[in-house]
Amino acid sequence: MRTSTTYQIICLPGDGIGPAVTRAALDVMQELGRACGFRLDVDEHRIGGAALDATGSPFPAETQTACTNADAVFLGAVGGPEWDDTPGDRRPEAGLLALRKHLGVYANLRPVVVPEALADASPLRPEQVAGTGVLIVRELTGGIYFGTPAERAASEARNTMRYTRHEIERIADIAFAQARQRGSRVTSVDKANVLEVSQLWRDVVTAVHADEYPDVALDHLYVDNAAMQLVQRPTDFDVILTSNLFGDILSDLAATFPGSLGLLPSASLGSDVGLFEPVHGSAPDIAGQNVANPIAALLSGAMLLDALGESDAAASLRHGVDAALDAGHRTADLARNGEPPVSTTEMAAHVASYATDKLTPSASVP
Repeated sequence: MRTSTTYQIICLPGDGIGPAVTRAALDVMQELGRACGFRLDVDEHRIGGAALDATGSPFPAETQTACTNADAVFLGAVGGPEWDDTPGDRRPEAGLLALRKHLGVYANLRPVVVPEALADASPLRPEQVAGTGVLIVRELTGGIYFGTPAERAASEARNTMRYTRHEIERIADIAFAQARQRGSRVTSVDKANVLEVSQLWRDVVTAVHADEYPDVALDHLYVDNAAMQLVQRPTDFDVILTSNLFGDILSDLAATFPGSLGLLPSASLGSDVGLFEPVHGSAPDIAGQNVANPIAALLSGAMLLDALGESDAAASLRHGVDAALDAGHRTADLARNGEPPVSTTEMAAHVASYATDKLTPSASVP
């Protein structure tokens, strides 16, 4: 029998629907932990608009300290219209950028999978998206979002796109290593025909491939062509490797394939504490109504469990999601015409039921 393990998880529910989806997902994850012989010791802290209102900072010192000492950080969503007029460094989104920088997470992994049960919900033709399973690996702490100088005057503004060889090498390592566990294909996306920073990007990625990953197929696409090809033939892609700005755009484009942002998880990884969060925003228009889709948070939880080494629980959670969708359970964003939608908590309960049915408990944790 396995000895019980306890993991310290910091939950940052954030704003809007963030509290609803994170708490629903954590309930399922803790239930799986009891079945698999581990504990999730969860402690909630503020971030984003909720933190700004309570402390005057979107990423207060107490939250920073808690995240530093965690095994993983689970985030809901930040932002909302009530903070639209807040100065830039005090906007809720500034708290998210500060969190990523604080944790040193430089690799954002966004898997985009179109479940067979939802192929007809896509804005693209079902036969075009069915079977899509692409992983977008986005560099997260460099590029134009963090480059200096960045400044604005009354009639002029500028930002700087900057990358070092080291930053490109380490994100390329992540992408190639992920590809080895999947279809062994990496598509590196840049704009090397006009940007010097992209020319360095392409040269470094090519060198890392030749030196360390010759068994993985590599091709290069300009970002404009990549966007077109991704829409036209999404099933042809395996791992997409790209910079911060381009990854932000392409991952949101790919997020439309399953028909709802409420289905897409992400993990942000570095050398220590990982950050796991659904791709969707805070959706303030439906906050507090128990109608938000928790699947993106649940699948982000599966990525968190994988990062902790709890692969059985992670696989069971993914199975639970697929089985619930196959059985026809849908939240309002996915419900077909005439079908009554389930609530956030009901969807999580269905997933938990299918997930735990798949498990053979190895230990019981009181």
